This record gives sequence, C-alpha cells and structure tokens, in this order.
Amino acid sequence: MNPKRRQKNDGGASSSSIGNEESPKRRLSLAKGQQRFGFLMVTPSLVFLLVVFTFPLLALIGMSGFQMQLARPDADSWIGLANYVRMLSDARFWHSIRLTVIYTISTVVLQVAIGMLLAVALSANLAGKLRNLLRIVVLLPMITAPVVVGLVWRTLLLTQRYGLLDFVFIRLGFGTQPWLSDPSLALVSVIVIHTWQWTPFAFLVFLASLASVPEELYEAAMIDRASALQRFRYITVPILRPAIVIVIIIRVMVALRAFAAIFSATGGGPGTATEILNLFAYRTAFTAFNLGYGATLGTTLLVITTVTSFVFFRLRSADQQ
Repeated sequence: MNPKRRQKNDGGASSSSIGNEESPKRRLSLAKGQQRFGFLMVTPSLVFLLVVFTFPLLALIGMSGFQMQLARPDADSWIGLANYVRMLSDARFWHSIRLTVIYTISTVVLQVAIGMLLAVALSANLAGKLRNLLRIVVLLPMITAPVVVGLVWRTLLLTQRYGLLDFVFIRLGFGTQPWLSDPSLALVSVIVIHTWQWTPFAFLVFLASLASVPEELYEAAMIDRASALQRFRYITVPILRPAIVIVIIIRVMVALRAFAAIFSATGGGPGTATEILNLFAYRTAFTAFNLGYGATLGTTLLVITTVTSFVFFRLRSADQQ
C-alpha cells in the first residue's frame, strides 16, 4: 500500500476519533445550557409561588405558636403548642370538624351521582343543537363566581316568603320555610348550593370518559338483551371508574376548604350551624381578632387536607397496580 495513502488514512481516522470524543462533550454542554435556560424561564413563576404561597404558609404555621390578638398587640407572646392543646379541648372545633365531614361527604356523593347521570343522559342520541344547548345550561353554574352563587341563592331563591323556592312551596300548600334561619335547613341549603355549582365539573369529566367508549359494547349488550340498568352497571360504571376516582379526589380537596359560597349565603350561621372548619378559622381570626388561634385552625385544616390527599393518591396508586 502506498505510504502516503496509509498516512492520509491514518490522519482521517485520528480526526474522526477526535470528533467522536468531542461529540458527547458537546451534547452534554448543550443539554446543560438548555437546562439553565429552562430554569431561567421558570424562575419568575417560582418566585411568584414563593411570595404568594410559600411565605404566607410558613407565616401561618409560625403564627400558630403565638398568642396574637389584634385587640391587644402589646400582649403578643410565644406560647408553643398551647393553641393546639386548647383546640383539642374546644367543643366548637369538634363541631366544625363534624360539619366539615358531613358537608364534604354529602357534596361529593351528590356531585358524583348527579354528574354521572347527567353525563349518561346527555351522551345519548339527542338532536345536536338540543344536546349542545343542554350542555351549556349545565355548565353555567361552574363558571359563576362562588360569592355570586351564594348571594343569588340567598337573595333570589332562599329568602323566606319572597324567594323563588318559598313561592313554589306556598303554591303547593307547604307554607314558608326558614331555609337559612333554621340550623338543619341551613346546612342542607349550603350542601345544595355547593352541589349545584360544582356538579358540572363531574359532568364534564364523565362526559369526556363516555366519549371514548366504543358503541359496539352497548350494541353487543343490547343484542344479549341486557337491560339499561345492567348496561349501566356492567359497562358504564367500570369504564368510568378511573374518572370517578379522580373526581372524588379533586372534589374532596375543594369541599374541605370551601368558603366563599357558604360565607356569602349564611356567613357560617345561624349561630354555628354551617360553620365548617374553614369558616371557623376565618371567624376566629378576623371576627374575634384572635390571629394565633385562627392560624392554629388554619394549619390544622392544611394538615387534614394534605393527609387526605396523600391517602387518596396512595389508594389510587394501589388500585392501578
């Protein structure tokens, strides 16, 4: 072989090997540059989250260890876990916990049941325009602000003697009802308000899940003479099971920290009849001006919500496995 050609080939091979050695380094450098650029892009959002959420959250936890009253700022002092000890012996706290459990379970069960029935009904073979119109009507409550929802129900629907609901009851011969002044009816009323506003969320999730169901499944079941109830039980419900779990998790988290609609409708009253834990914390901090104890209640609600979400997600992961 010609020595010059061999030398040329050797030089080409060596330059190729150098290029192959430098290529991973170049790719690694490029990847690091992209990571730095990505981190730079999300930095403003991270700073915003720290300022708006993390710092106030840490301040809330810190305040729970202090005796802080706006009426006596000179008497502020560190008392450690004394607020938590007081909370555990506070009958009003346990009353709010009981109402929170009742409120959460009732609203979530109703939303899942009604949302599923609406999704099944509106996924049927209705006329296109009618189906779209009904879907828009169903979604209206969810896009309305919770404060507005509470005020509308309080002033237009549940006002004694002059509200729309009492108008119907009077015409039917049942007389007027103290919807918001009777403790039992007030709790039922806020449960209905929350269910009315947020059932469309469950409806949307279930409707999207039903859209992916092959029609052949229902056709085969009808050929086998399965009734509508059997098709719903053995086809629809199993297919919607993942969506049901997601809806339950999200709606439980929202119901535990519900505030605006209840506050605008009843303010937590009459008395403490609709005072769930979130409202109890608010009234303690901003009505009784006891910031330390209010922060303790808020921290407790945070712990309950976090633990509940963790348990639900673990159960969901175990179910998927």
